[in-house]
Amino acid sequence: MQCATHPNVETELSCGKCGKAICPRCMVHTPVGGRCRECSQVRRIPTYNMSGATFLRAGSAALTGGLVIGGAWAFFNIITYIFYGVIAGLAIGYAIGELVSLATNRKAGPPLQATAVGGVALAYLVRTALLLGAGSWGLRDLRSDVLGLVVVGLAGFIAAGRLR
Repeated sequence: MQCATHPNVETELSCGKCGKAICPRCMVHTPVGGRCRECSQVRRIPTYNMSGATFLRAGSAALTGGLVIGGAWAFFNIITYIFYGVIAGLAIGYAIGELVSLATNRKAGPPLQATAVGGVALAYLVRTALLLGAGSWGLRDLRSDVLGLVVVGLAGFIAAGRLR
Protein backbone atom coordinates (compact mmCIF):
# COMPACT_ATOMS: atom_id res chain seq x y z
CA MET A 1 0.00 0.00 0.00
CA GLN A 2 1.32 3.51 -0.84
CA CYS A 3 0.98 6.59 1.40
CA ALA A 4 -1.73 8.96 0.13
CA THR A 5 0.47 12.03 0.71
CA HIS A 6 3.85 10.50 -0.21
CA PRO A 7 3.20 8.10 -3.13
CA ASN A 8 6.80 6.84 -3.19
CA VAL A 9 6.60 5.57 0.44
CA GLU A 10 5.26 2.10 1.05
CA THR A 11 3.34 1.65 4.30
CA GLU A 12 1.14 -0.75 6.21
CA LEU A 13 -0.46 2.01 8.31
CA SER A 14 -3.89 3.47 7.74
CA CYS A 15 -5.97 6.15 9.42
CA GLY A 16 -8.12 4.74 12.21
CA LYS A 17 -11.08 6.89 11.14
CA CYS A 18 -11.17 7.17 7.35
CA GLY A 19 -8.89 4.27 6.44
CA LYS A 20 -6.58 6.34 4.21
CA ALA A 21 -3.05 4.96 3.83
CA ILE A 22 -0.52 7.01 5.86
CA CYS A 23 3.20 6.75 6.43
CA PRO A 24 4.89 7.36 9.81
CA ARG A 25 5.68 10.97 8.80
CA CYS A 26 1.99 11.68 8.08
CA MET A 27 0.59 9.91 11.13
CA VAL A 28 -0.68 12.02 14.04
CA HIS A 29 -0.84 10.25 17.40
CA THR A 30 -4.21 10.83 19.08
CA PRO A 31 -5.73 9.32 22.22
CA VAL A 32 -7.73 6.90 20.04
CA GLY A 33 -4.86 5.82 17.76
CA GLY A 34 -3.04 6.93 14.63
CA ARG A 35 -4.92 9.29 12.35
CA CYS A 36 -4.23 11.27 9.20
CA ARG A 37 -3.84 15.05 9.52
CA GLU A 38 -7.38 15.74 8.25
CA CYS A 39 -9.06 13.38 10.73
CA SER A 40 -6.92 14.31 13.75
CA GLN A 41 -8.21 17.92 13.86
CA VAL A 42 -5.16 19.24 15.70
CA ARG A 43 -5.98 22.53 17.42
CA ARG A 44 -4.26 24.80 19.88
CA ILE A 45 -5.18 24.64 23.55
CA PRO A 46 -7.93 27.25 24.19
CA THR A 47 -5.84 28.85 26.95
CA TYR A 48 -3.20 29.85 24.39
CA ASN A 49 -5.55 30.55 21.45
CA MET A 50 -5.86 34.36 21.26
CA SER A 51 -7.50 36.82 18.90
CA GLY A 52 -6.80 40.48 18.25
CA ALA A 53 -9.55 41.48 20.70
CA THR A 54 -7.80 39.47 23.42
CA PHE A 55 -4.55 41.35 22.81
CA LEU A 56 -6.43 44.65 22.86
CA ARG A 57 -8.01 43.81 26.22
CA ALA A 58 -4.62 42.69 27.58
CA GLY A 59 -2.95 45.92 26.44
CA SER A 60 -5.74 48.03 27.93
CA ALA A 61 -5.49 46.21 31.25
CA ALA A 62 -1.69 46.57 31.36
CA LEU A 63 -1.91 50.26 30.44
CA THR A 64 -4.60 51.04 33.02
CA GLY A 65 -2.91 48.95 35.70
CA GLY A 66 0.48 50.51 35.00
CA LEU A 67 -0.91 54.05 35.25
CA VAL A 68 -2.93 53.45 38.41
CA ILE A 69 -0.35 51.34 40.22
CA GLY A 70 2.48 53.68 39.19
CA GLY A 71 0.52 56.63 40.59
CA ALA A 72 -0.14 54.79 43.84
CA TRP A 73 3.51 53.76 44.03
CA ALA A 74 4.61 57.39 43.70
CA PHE A 75 1.97 58.63 46.15
CA PHE A 76 2.88 56.24 48.92
CA ASN A 77 6.62 56.05 48.09
CA ILE A 78 7.40 53.83 51.06
CA ILE A 79 10.05 51.79 49.31
CA THR A 80 13.08 52.90 51.26
CA TYR A 81 13.99 49.56 52.83
CA ILE A 82 14.65 46.29 51.04
CA PHE A 83 11.88 44.46 52.94
CA TYR A 84 9.21 46.92 51.80
CA GLY A 85 10.67 46.83 48.29
CA VAL A 86 10.28 43.07 48.08
CA ILE A 87 6.71 43.23 49.37
CA ALA A 88 5.89 46.04 46.93
CA GLY A 89 7.47 44.13 44.03
CA LEU A 90 5.41 41.05 44.82
CA ALA A 91 2.21 43.11 45.09
CA ILE A 92 2.81 45.16 41.93
CA GLY A 93 3.68 42.11 39.84
CA TYR A 94 0.75 40.08 41.09
CA ALA A 95 -1.70 42.95 40.61
CA ILE A 96 -0.72 43.70 37.02
CA GLY A 97 -0.49 40.00 36.13
CA GLU A 98 -3.92 39.38 37.62
CA LEU A 99 -5.42 42.37 35.78
CA VAL A 100 -4.15 41.09 32.43
CA SER A 101 -5.30 37.56 33.27
CA LEU A 102 -8.80 38.72 34.21
CA ALA A 103 -9.09 40.96 31.16
CA THR A 104 -8.25 38.06 28.83
CA ASN A 105 -10.52 35.50 30.52
CA ARG A 106 -7.59 33.63 32.13
CA LYS A 107 -5.63 33.13 28.93
CA ALA A 108 -1.88 32.67 29.14
CA GLY A 109 1.22 32.63 26.98
CA PRO A 110 4.38 34.54 26.11
CA PRO A 111 2.61 37.49 24.38
CA LEU A 112 0.51 38.14 27.48
CA GLN A 113 3.58 37.76 29.70
CA ALA A 114 5.34 40.46 27.67
CA THR A 115 2.26 42.69 27.94
CA ALA A 116 2.18 42.32 31.73
CA VAL A 117 5.91 43.06 32.02
CA GLY A 118 5.29 46.16 29.89
CA GLY A 119 2.61 47.20 32.39
CA VAL A 120 5.12 46.83 35.23
CA ALA A 121 7.67 48.94 33.33
CA LEU A 122 4.98 51.57 32.72
CA ALA A 123 4.20 51.63 36.45
CA TYR A 124 7.88 52.33 37.18
CA LEU A 125 8.02 55.09 34.55
CA VAL A 126 4.85 56.72 35.92
CA ARG A 127 6.22 56.55 39.47
CA THR A 128 9.54 58.06 38.39
CA ALA A 129 7.89 60.84 36.36
CA LEU A 130 5.57 61.76 39.23
CA LEU A 131 8.40 61.84 41.77
CA LEU A 132 10.60 63.94 39.48
CA GLY A 133 7.69 66.26 38.67
CA ALA A 134 6.79 66.73 42.33
CA GLY A 135 10.33 67.82 43.10
CA SER A 136 10.79 65.21 45.79
CA TRP A 137 13.53 63.63 43.67
CA GLY A 138 16.53 64.93 41.86
CA LEU A 139 18.57 63.50 39.03
CA ARG A 140 21.04 62.09 41.54
CA ASP A 141 18.25 60.12 43.23
CA LEU A 142 17.15 58.75 39.89
CA ARG A 143 20.63 57.41 39.10
CA SER A 144 20.83 55.66 42.46
CA ASP A 145 17.36 54.09 42.32
CA VAL A 146 18.75 50.59 42.55
CA LEU A 147 15.98 49.45 44.88
CA GLY A 148 13.35 50.69 42.44
CA LEU A 149 14.94 48.65 39.67
CA VAL A 150 15.06 45.60 41.93
CA VAL A 151 11.35 46.08 42.63
CA VAL A 152 10.65 46.34 38.88
CA GLY A 153 12.63 43.18 38.18
CA LEU A 154 10.83 41.23 40.87
CA ALA A 155 7.44 42.62 39.82
CA GLY A 156 8.11 41.73 36.18
CA PHE A 157 9.08 38.18 37.16
CA ILE A 158 5.91 37.75 39.22
CA ALA A 159 3.68 39.27 36.52
CA ALA A 160 5.15 36.98 33.84
CA GLY A 161 4.84 33.97 36.12
CA ARG A 162 1.18 34.79 36.72
CA LEU A 163 0.49 34.33 32.98
CA ARG A 164 2.52 31.16 32.41
